[in-house]
Amino acid sequence: MRIALYGKTIDAEHAPEIQNLFDFLEISLIEVLVHKSLKKSLSAHSISIPDKVAFFQDHNDLKENVSFLLSIGGDGTFLDTILLVKNLGIPILGINTGRLGFLSNTPTSQIESAISDLLNNDFSIEKRSILRLESDRNHFGENNFALNEISVLKSHNSSMITIHTTLNGKHLNSYWTDGLIISTATGSTAYSLSCGGPIIMPGSGNFVITPIAPHNLNVRPIVIDDDAVLTVSVESRAETNLVALDSRSKDLKNGEVLTIQKADHKISIVQLKNQSFVNSLRNKLNWGLDKRNH
Repeated sequence: MRIALYGKTIDAEHAPEIQNLFDFLEISLIEVLVHKSLKKSLSAHSISIPDKVAFFQDHNDLKENVSFLLSIGGDGTFLDTILLVKNLGIPILGINTGRLGFLSNTPTSQIESAISDLLNNDFSIEKRSILRLESDRNHFGENNFALNEISVLKSHNSSMITIHTTLNGKHLNSYWTDGLIISTATGSTAYSLSCGGPIIMPGSGNFVITPIAPHNLNVRPIVIDDDAVLTVSVESRAETNLVALDSRSKDLKNGEVLTIQKADHKISIVQLKNQSFVNSLRNKLNWGLDKRNH
């Protein structure tokens, strides 16, 4: 088995657990690839890396027999991994050294048991749809995918923008707003949720369009079929605005047409025993917790 590790920084408090991870992988005779961005942080905390560990830089380095990719960090780190995996179908397991952790939902205290479950094939795989952005300017090149959401946002001035939107070639609405979020089911618990969007179950076959602070209060989030094709263009007083794919953003010119639709491939997420989207909702959103009893 070959496992790839991706992360950006390791906090000192998690260094002993990450060291245990490397020790356990070595004992288990698992071949390990470490992303070069993680190497510096490991060295800074004096984490000993076995001599046989190899390093990788991008998607092309993962094309040969990688069984799993471990994302070490928070949900933002996990989102980065979709650009490494792309259409290779490598299952991703999130090890949480961040905060909330909807995607990275395996605590560092359970690293060894998580690896054991992978070795024993004691896990399930969830296939998650992702979004693809197309435009004449090809803003993001080959990395034009988003796991959580694609957002169209006003620039730093205070004026609202008008976002003209069509759904499957038919005019949907001209949103007068601070921005518009097109979210996957995975992203429905992220930015969209904070703007009043609904939570959507993965596998339901839906995306959601959520306006950000709309001027018209009767303009509400709308759930659409994930096979739909959405086009948007912005009209504003500013010369440029922003288009964001998860945490990555580029300038967007007035009148520029963006086409947003489901990508041809999906992302595979590892769910260990007792892990599920429903369990994450209860635990992360404190459903059923009555603070009056504390």
